[in-house]
Amino acid sequence: MDIHKLASQCKSAAIDMSALSSQIKDTALQNIIQSLKGSINLIIESNESDLEHAQRDHLDAPLLKRLKFDHAKILEACEGIASLIKLEDPVGKTICATQLDKGLELFKVSRPIGVIGVIFESRPDALVQIAALCLKSGNAVLLKGGSEASATNQILASLISRAGIESGLPDGWLGLLETRSDVDQMLKLETAVDLIIPRGSNAFVRYIMDNTVIPVLGHADGICHLYIDRFSDHKMAIDLSIDSKCQYVAVCNAIESILVHEAVAQDVLPTLKTKLEEKGVKIFGCNKTCAIVEVDAASAEDWKTEYLDYIVSIKVVRTLKEAIGHINCYGSGHTDVIVTQDKKRAIDFMDHVDTADAFWNCSSRFADGFRFGLGAEVGISTNKIHARGPVGLEGLMIYQWRLIGNGQMVKDYTGETGKPFTHKSLNKDFC
Repeated sequence: MDIHKLASQCKSAAIDMSALSSQIKDTALQNIIQSLKGSINLIIESNESDLEHAQRDHLDAPLLKRLKFDHAKILEACEGIASLIKLEDPVGKTICATQLDKGLELFKVSRPIGVIGVIFESRPDALVQIAALCLKSGNAVLLKGGSEASATNQILASLISRAGIESGLPDGWLGLLETRSDVDQMLKLETAVDLIIPRGSNAFVRYIMDNTVIPVLGHADGICHLYIDRFSDHKMAIDLSIDSKCQYVAVCNAIESILVHEAVAQDVLPTLKTKLEEKGVKIFGCNKTCAIVEVDAASAEDWKTEYLDYIVSIKVVRTLKEAIGHINCYGSGHTDVIVTQDKKRAIDFMDHVDTADAFWNCSSRFADGFRFGLGAEVGISTNKIHARGPVGLEGLMIYQWRLIGNGQMVKDYTGETGKPFTHKSLNKDFC
């Protein structure tokens, strides 16, 4: 594969993608849904082939679960695309408008980023989400999925690309990379690729960051916490712990550590242990936890481990401040939850926890672009610039300054006799 040619085609397509009408984009999304639904058997057949190879290669159970793309997951992916169609077109929106002088007006207008390179794990549904989000936001995209999902990704990329082109999208708007060498080459194409979004392990994301000058958006680990405060509703705290850990363990927004205030530990831990073990969860606990319930002792490594499995670590803390300190030390800045009936303590938690998603009395599993109403997500970002948390359409946009005048020149606004700027806010859209 000639990556330079593929990226060049994608760069050219991005120019046309940025100016597509809402109607063309939404029609393309609708046709993609029809194409996926019309090819369900072919997609499942390809996915079963990938699953067979993965099982022979002894792929870890959490990754096998992510790899499976059955009838229900295909329909769920189509539902995500349908939700995108209902959303307002994010391109060309006036963010703000300012009068610099009479007849000289400045507009800040939303625009697509351009070419986005996304490298993701073994979930084929991620390919569908990413492609649809890039389409709706007017971006071209280069995709690289896990090698274990190669057959599924190839058929999905082919169906989506063709349905888009037949609907009026430019040829080359979607490109599929196939090998690790392709990725290494893409990382050197800073003139063609505008943003890299890696989805994978901490080591993998670090490798991407260290080997490219292209801006990188994303997160490494999903070490999420749930803190049970001294003023919590105990049943709610236990129920939310179970949902946050067990509803789907192989995802980045599942909790890996539970912190319990010492004032309620004696009451909460026995029932929490029972409920977790009923779900097949292995528990590692701190010394105080082990003194209350019979579980294996946690090591220092447990507090910084993303299990992605039926395993959780539990720590008893003396204060809210200690809980916050633990999260800021060991967390990955993804999603952290407090369960409490005290509003002041909840706000204190949210204000001080250094995380993209701070939740109060709800499951960490809500940290998701589709559930946020973003129309699925291209990934989760723990960055502190441009976009943070679930990255949906808005996170795939940048902006352009548009100044409209009538022959004005800078020399007229300089010197002692220069005209003053009005800098007056305007309540109007660009054109």
